[in-house]
Amino acid sequence: MANEKGSRSLWALGWKRLRKDHIGFVSLWMVAAFVLLALAGALGLVASGWRNEVAKPYAPPTLLKSLGPKHVQLTAENIDAANKASEQANGQPSTGTSLTADEDPLAGDLAEASKNEGQYQEAATQKAETLPMGADLRGRDVLQKVLKGTSTSMLVGLMGSLAAIVLGTIMGGFGGYFGQKIDDLLMWFYSVFTSVPDMLLLLAFSAVLRRGISTVILVMALTSWTGTFRLMRAEFLKHKSREYVKAADAIGASHLRRMFVHILPNVSYLLLVQFSILTVALIKYEVILSFLGFGVSVTQISWGSMLAEAPAELIQGYWWQMACVTLFMSILVTAFSMLTDSLRDALDPKVK
Repeated sequence: MANEKGSRSLWALGWKRLRKDHIGFVSLWMVAAFVLLALAGALGLVASGWRNEVAKPYAPPTLLKSLGPKHVQLTAENIDAANKASEQANGQPSTGTSLTADEDPLAGDLAEASKNEGQYQEAATQKAETLPMGADLRGRDVLQKVLKGTSTSMLVGLMGSLAAIVLGTIMGGFGGYFGQKIDDLLMWFYSVFTSVPDMLLLLAFSAVLRRGISTVILVMALTSWTGTFRLMRAEFLKHKSREYVKAADAIGASHLRRMFVHILPNVSYLLLVQFSILTVALIKYEVILSFLGFGVSVTQISWGSMLAEAPAELIQGYWWQMACVTLFMSILVTAFSMLTDSLRDALDPKVK
């Protein structure tokens, strides 16, 4: 039994420690739930009808409708009803101007168009007065929007951090393992990137490239690899002189095999922690870019684009869209942050 326990890998020991950490284990399941939600949204299984206008503009949340603003939001139906009431009161059709029917040059065209109006009228659909999380300006369900936005923001965070990890690992591995001129060149490249503030780089790349999810992922990868590069360069520099790497060299292993078959698996636990840290950071960056208008396109939805609508809504007292996005984002970021701390403790080989 003692030999079996002593032969456990770092991953097996890390999993055992993580299961004992109740906060970290619960955070793991919460993050997994968000990932499954994002996958379902990407496949169209969840919130596929987020564009449908199913309610009246700014319909309040069902359980909190008393907390909404008291003023009435006018709709096209309200305006049409007011115009018809005005026509009946005046005894003549209203042309929308102060001119009489004889003076209005468009009166004949409007009269001709009104004859065919019935052919083009669509069946009126009953709009909901309230929704579980309320509605936006166009009557779209805020809950479906935030679920679809979760899919977009999670996709950007996960794919962007994965691309940044791969880029930083390759560059840091080559710089730390080979050293000399290769390391000098990569360190110069690293110094150039780190000399410019991250947000300025993000805005510069986003302004040059067209908007869209693929562009945001590319921008995130190009501006977030520096931390992984610095970490992997130090680890490869330390491990290349270890006995197991020298033994691999003695049996004729190539440089690439020593780098990615022998050294990389021994430092991969650090990449997992770095991946979770980057995912949280890139989700926040995506929200900032979309809020400023440099993120996803106008035909897509994300947490940032939803928050971009919040200032105009809050002025009028419509708070539920911002509250819904803030709730989902807070839960995810908190769960990811706690999971990162738990992974760092569970995968630390120095912990007994």
